[in-house]
Amino acid sequence: MNPNPRQSSLLDLVQQQGPISVEVLAERFGVTLQTVRRDIALLARAGLLQRFHGGVRAPASTTENIAYRQRRELNAAAKRAIARAVAQEVPAGCSLFLNIGTTTEAVARELVRHDGLRVVTNNLNVAAILSVNPACEVIVAGGVVRARDQGIVGEATVDFIRQFRLDIGLIGISSIEPDGSLRDFDYREVKVARAIIEQSRQVWLAADHSKFNREAMVELGRLEHVDALFTDRPPPPPYPALLAAAEVRCVVAEAHAGSHA
Repeated sequence: MNPNPRQSSLLDLVQQQGPISVEVLAERFGVTLQTVRRDIALLARAGLLQRFHGGVRAPASTTENIAYRQRRELNAAAKRAIARAVAQEVPAGCSLFLNIGTTTEAVARELVRHDGLRVVTNNLNVAAILSVNPACEVIVAGGVVRARDQGIVGEATVDFIRQFRLDIGLIGISSIEPDGSLRDFDYREVKVARAIIEQSRQVWLAADHSKFNREAMVELGRLEHVDALFTDRPPPPPYPALLAAAEVRCVVAEAHAGSHA
């Protein structure tokens, strides 16, 4: 599904505040109980929420991500805005890594008209998107292909990535926790992302607002490993202080401008 604005706001509220009753949601959004229950039913069928008697909560697992098709549709407008902001800062003729994720795929769509790019990726979706541009050289990492999202992972992928030293490493993430840790769900994917960070002259992180305060199992790195964060809303506390301490440039796509946070 592609959530409407009210449903997206409902998702944000549940993620930020935790379990909420149907009555509170109806009052908060100024709609009937029936409307809220209908929204909840749609979101639950899409795997974006979990229902309990009288209320709703965010999916509880820290070990498994939302399904790829659902992630691709969730916050799609935010991802497009982030992708445009990233593409505006990618210079022609540079080299970059693009890793697994629906946000990095959105960035690839915004880069299809760039000239002279050399892209190394472990994402077959990214490779397919950019391969239509004859002015872009796409290099695909070897390894094991995950059927669910066309990502390539494994030790062979890590070894392949370590052959390169590129200008920009653009990574997506599943979770940015309040202690400044960057987290994801698949340890094999995390090992590849770590290699990308190590082999990049600059590290750019693309993450929409839903990634803040989300929980995931495997630590990928910390904000100190990132040079720039591209997101769609000003990060909530305590993230501005964490970004400032780590000297991470924060670009809020909604404002179409970068600000130091």
